[in-house]
Amino acid sequence: MKAMTMPSEGTVEKELLDFLHVRTKTVWEEDTDLFAAGGLSSLFAMELVVHLEKSYGIAIRGADLRLDNFRTVMGMAALVRRLRAAAGDGGE
Repeated sequence: MKAMTMPSEGTVEKELLDFLHVRTKTVWEEDTDLFAAGGLSSLFAMELVVHLEKSYGIAIRGADLRLDNFRTVMGMAALVRRLRAAAGDGGE
């Protein structure tokens, strides 16, 4: 797999907000609970998992698949950064 650099602060959030806007035709805030607001189903959450894995070269497995990691754009961005850092891609 090709090495990827760590996304800069705000980049993941912007990309996810754009992705969600295209897919749901709704403008979301970074801290909106997407499930409580009716924006996401558990099926769409799995589509997000695939999108994040392909876009950021990460593997989301086990405990990381909790819905809480996908409730907000901020939470998803934090998950991406944590998994990238754990994989040794500190972006330095």
